Amino acid sequence: MTHTNRGRVRQAANGSAREWAARAGLTARGVIYLLVGVLALQVAFGDGGKQADRGGALAALADKPLGAAMLWALGLGLVGMALWRLSEALFGAVGKDGHKAKKRLPAAARFVFYAFVAYSVLSFAAGDKGSGSGSSDKQSRDVSARVMDAPAGQWLVGLVGAGIVIAGVVIAVQAIRRNYHKKLKLTELSHRARMLVDVTGVGGGTARGAVFAAAGVFAVKAAIEFDPKEAKGLDDTLRSFAGTPLGPWLLVVIAAGLALFGVFSFALARWRRV
Repeated sequence: MTHTNRGRVRQAANGSAREWAARAGLTARGVIYLLVGVLALQVAFGDGGKQADRGGALAALADKPLGAAMLWALGLGLVGMALWRLSEALFGAVGKDGHKAKKRLPAAARFVFYAFVAYSVLSFAAGDKGSGSGSSDKQSRDVSARVMDAPAGQWLVGLVGAGIVIAGVVIAVQAIRRNYHKKLKLTELSHRARMLVDVTGVGGGTARGAVFAAAGVFAVKAAIEFDPKEAKGLDDTLRSFAGTPLGPWLLVVIAAGLALFGVFSFALARWRRV
């Protein structure tokens, strides 16, 4: 009995730690998307001096009162996100088929991504201003150039770009179909809360998918033309929406959508099953 009780206590503690990590991580992700959305709106309305990407978001946050403390909190939240995804990769995710490879492998990829993002944010908070605030556009061009120099690098960049396009379409379609309902504690949502979740989830997810798809198209173009300068990071991808026939108003819509996705991440931090 003592052994069983200890096992239950340990399981409860692990569950609480996993839940804390997930909710802290989703909150941190929401902050970044909200800031990027606001910066993109500023670009759309003529203030193009700041990067509309993670680096610009960190720089904007650092300029605020208690900015240093907020950066540390953001970085620690992203560490929580990485650990949560690691736990899903190792032990499985909640929901149907959570223990199968088709769920655990994407979780492992997300762990690597968020571990890198958390490291860059914490480095920025510690004083390495060239770490987290680097231009996403320059990073995309540099990575594309290095990959293209490798054997079959042009094909690899093209395949990765095509994969990003597909991922963007999937993200948008899943948002429109409200697939996120499967991961929510729907019984705990009031009518107003559910409306908030659906407006931010559909609008934010669709905009996020559109940005992914556009970035993938530029990567494919870079591969076809064998020109890494055609690859674009988040900032240049967002600015490209203003160059369409719809002008800056399309960028306004996308920017508002990214801000909505930030709010949606806050809602997930409150009501997601983890």
